[in-house]
Amino acid sequence: MHKYILMLHIISATVWTGGHLVLALTVLPRVLKSKNINELKQFESGFERVGIPALLIQVITGIWLAYNLVPDVKIWFRHDNPISQLILFKLFLLLATLVLAAHARFRIIPKLNENNLRLLSYHIIPVTIISVLFVIVGVSFRTGGLF
Repeated sequence: MHKYILMLHIISATVWTGGHLVLALTVLPRVLKSKNINELKQFESGFERVGIPALLIQVITGIWLAYNLVPDVKIWFRHDNPISQLILFKLFLLLATLVLAAHARFRIIPKLNENNLRLLSYHIIPVTIISVLFVIVGVSFRTGGLF
């Protein structure tokens, strides 16, 4: 069962991270140059249909995988265990993602226009970096740590 959950987690991470890399590296620069907000909204609406479920799958499978590795949830928050450090780092990245996404969704996107388009990019870029960090930390579970 573990390998199937892990595969689902990795596939979802691929969707989430890949989508954000496409957004940050191709769509966003074009939109910032052209000020074509509709292109950004079109990408976002299409990506949300697969990206949000992928993120939810990552959260569910990530918790399952963490629990499978360290069944005592209290240990997840200890700093003296390398696996716990990785779990804690992933939880921190998740919290940062949720805060940035919620702020963008409820404060910026409803009022999105040419004047605050750059403000949205200040959310897209960090979420993209965080998504790559998710992958790096995830690989670290199998490679023995970040360093």
